[in-house]
Amino acid sequence: MPQITNLPPSVNPFRVLARHRNFRLFWVGQTVSLIGSWMQQVSTSWLALELSNDPFMVGLVSAAATAPILLLSIPAGVFADRRAKLGIVRALQVAFLIQAAVLWWVTWTGRISIAGLIILVLIAGLIESFEIPARQSLIIRLVTKDDLQGAIALNSSGFNFARIVGPSIAAVVIAQLGISWVFGINALSFLAVVVGLSLIRLAPGTDVGTASGRSTWHGIVEGFTFVRNDRLMWILMRVVALFSFLGIPVLTMLPVMAREHLGRGAGGYGTMMGAFGIGAVAGSLFIAGPGTGMRRGTLLTVSSLALGAAMTAFGVSTSFPLSLALLVICGAGMMANNALINGLMQSRVTDELRARVMALYVTVYIGMHPVGSAAAGWFAREFGVSATVTGMGFTLLLAAAWAFRRYPELRRA
Repeated sequence: MPQITNLPPSVNPFRVLARHRNFRLFWVGQTVSLIGSWMQQVSTSWLALELSNDPFMVGLVSAAATAPILLLSIPAGVFADRRAKLGIVRALQVAFLIQAAVLWWVTWTGRISIAGLIILVLIAGLIESFEIPARQSLIIRLVTKDDLQGAIALNSSGFNFARIVGPSIAAVVIAQLGISWVFGINALSFLAVVVGLSLIRLAPGTDVGTASGRSTWHGIVEGFTFVRNDRLMWILMRVVALFSFLGIPVLTMLPVMAREHLGRGAGGYGTMMGAFGIGAVAGSLFIAGPGTGMRRGTLLTVSSLALGAAMTAFGVSTSFPLSLALLVICGAGMMANNALINGLMQSRVTDELRARVMALYVTVYIGMHPVGSAAAGWFAREFGVSATVTGMGFTLLLAAAWAFRRYPELRRA
């Protein structure tokens, strides 16, 4: 595959797009599709509230989207490891398109009900549980190993760009055309990634599954044993759990911080979300650009400590401009942390186990979200949201400092 070598590898975060046609096709289509997906995600919650006027049903719809991922991602990783990844991702993106089109049709025709919404969201979660491990393990086949970290970070930047843009577009579409057309636009957005994937051409023999007559359970045990027996991998998996449990609640508590601590309304909350998103994109682009010339362990140490310190300061800040600046640091630290850990894990795993290891990573990362968010909600009710965010941020800071001191291989990674 032709390589473009006149782009400074430590400066240009988009050099991976210039060097690798296959990744360029994947990234552009994926980013367009993610904008539609974020539009749909915020709109399904709003639709659930309109249909039921019950906060519990809103939470149930959200749970329906994530439950299949927690339950099925690991066996889905076994499935992906034994088959061609590109074919799986192509087929599942078409399935996403069909799901979004059905959701558009039943909403547009007024036939949607809360039960029907839950079923359709559950179907999307089921598709996603198989798509995530296959997609994560496909990236290495679209770039060279030297560019893997930059590709993962750039992929994160597209995700966070979509998270900023998607909800804003959804708000305009709902106001001008109605909520059903959010789902229609999302269905159309999947065409971008389907077309991009159809144009990808892999060298023969580079995307083949591992033939195995053994059971799915054996495949799961094999993946877990690999992670458990690799000291750095096992440390990283526990770091993922720690940062998901203590770090993600800063987003969960953001609307409460906006209203109860900083005295801001919906507009202020939206601005705070935007600040976090800007930081997330900046952090991802830094890892994809200048960060590729630095030791990943050093960057992971800095990003982890910065996240804990920024969360602590954000919890006590009463200045809105300062809070926005701290949220930019939180977003940059969190996304840099995620991209670096993902890259470190993928650089250590064999192709035969890649999807299973990525499935374990996703299960741990997503699985700790509701636990940490529930804990943050309880502490916020009992002790106040400021004390909760401050306490979780400071605990994260201390835990990160201890981990990087206790395990020097993290710093040397």
